[in-house]
Amino acid sequence: MAQVGIFVGTVYGNALLVAEEAENILKEQGHDVKLFEEGTLEEWQYYRQHYALVITSTTGQGNLPDSIAPLYEVIRDTVGYQPELRYGLIALGDSSYDNFCGAGRSFDALLQEQGAIRIGEMLEIDAIEQPEAEVVSSPWVEHWGTLLKS
Repeated sequence: MAQVGIFVGTVYGNALLVAEEAENILKEQGHDVKLFEEGTLEEWQYYRQHYALVITSTTGQGNLPDSIAPLYEVIRDTVGYQPELRYGLIALGDSSYDNFCGAGRSFDALLQEQGAIRIGEMLEIDAIEQPEAEVVSSPWVEHWGTLLKS
């Protein structure tokens, strides 16, 4: 099956819970999965030849959490064109803020700009409507996992 790197941006742990559940689902499907709470450029570069799943919450005014902001910045500043990358994205946010899911949307826009191919639609989860994000993310991850090729 496919090799998947899960890159997590979390502040209060909700995105990490979603990521751990995603890791379990993808492993049950037979994929080789590694979870990175503070992913590095070296780890990202490895998964450019495989699959990356970005799961991030949003802080402040649509900002990336400190655990994933350095990875985003180094991808933006040094990686450039990466059309070989296949990825999925789960964005967590709170619709009472102006920049709902701003971190996930920024990460998606960056990867699109760099020529990466998103597998499936980006999933946006609103904390106001769904306080238990994994209830929404689990079916999405199950489907996403079926779209991956070895």
